[in-house]
Amino acid sequence: MSDVKRIGIAGAGSIAFGTAALLHQQGHTPMLWSPSGAGTAGLLSAPLCADGAIKTEFRVGIAPSAKELAEQNDALIIALPAYGHKSVMDALVPHVRNGQHIIISSHASLGAVYLTQALAARNVRAPITAWGTTAITGRKQSDTTVKVNTVRSLIDLCTVQDAAADVNGLTYCQQLFGNHFQERDGLLAISLSNLNPQNHLGIALGNITRMERGEVWSQGQNVTPKVGQLLEQLDLERLAIADALNLNVRTIFEHFHLSFHVPVASISDMNQAMHAQGNGGVGPATADSRYVTEDVPYGLQLTAVLGRLVGQPATLHEAGIKIFSAMYGRDFTKENSILNALELNRFGLNDLQQAARTGLLQVTPEPVFQN
Repeated sequence: MSDVKRIGIAGAGSIAFGTAALLHQQGHTPMLWSPSGAGTAGLLSAPLCADGAIKTEFRVGIAPSAKELAEQNDALIIALPAYGHKSVMDALVPHVRNGQHIIISSHASLGAVYLTQALAARNVRAPITAWGTTAITGRKQSDTTVKVNTVRSLIDLCTVQDAAADVNGLTYCQQLFGNHFQERDGLLAISLSNLNPQNHLGIALGNITRMERGEVWSQGQNVTPKVGQLLEQLDLERLAIADALNLNVRTIFEHFHLSFHVPVASISDMNQAMHAQGNGGVGPATADSRYVTEDVPYGLQLTAVLGRLVGQPATLHEAGIKIFSAMYGRDFTKENSILNALELNRFGLNDLQQAARTGLLQVTPEPVFQN
């Protein structure tokens, strides 16, 4: 490859490992940073090994700190659960330089707005590209190995234009990963393009006892007809909100077709096909899973807020938040560190729509809604 990029990845979980393997396969040079240090300890003396949809073995660079990750790489990718986004952004912001591209994989809870405003406070202009989902799905098998279940064929993205007036985020991502991207109209479209929260709500709710007991279970196989029907109804709520905002987003049927390469059918049937071809994935083996602890506060909560703002209440999403809060003895509506930092209850719909394009929120004089 004529234009090899050095790409720093903040994260050391399944998605970070799989993304590093994909970048290596594309001829680029990835570097990983684990905020705790634990996630990359095994890679200090051994290669990263990927199996499944990507088969490769290579020595990956390890950054000891956020400072080294930012300074030693052309671009940065944030690839860890959403509950770690704010702390990682806070660590990176002092070291990001003008024009250094930042990709959020995947974007959650207006994180690009928080990051844009934090960089603006330093007078730094850096293009921020938000993905609606991750480039790969997979699961870490050990401290040095990852099984990549699938490489997605199409990923929704947008680039915050105010911070990236002379940068084409679509072109840049294509240079890194190939022709796997579709541009969407702003961060609200990207937020509503992330189907993981709604899908994980139905999957976790229907299989919570398996998670609690630590069972090994096929996720695709256990999207049974009743669970599949719930996912389809959750999707209708999301699509109604997008329609009220005049935003074009993919359906759940398109999501499974494009992500897992199965024919369009009922959601249960598509998941059974995924299971049959061996990429249905393994469900969480603990109740302390990001399907709940990440996706409820950082995914479902923003969808619920947007639904109330546009007059399309996401009643199933709201019920899911309440049910999981009751199950876990926690108020998940209060656990979103990004929305809390943005003080989102001070802003109205017009403010959010403007921020979706510029990355900057302007304060309205009176509260418009309550979280």
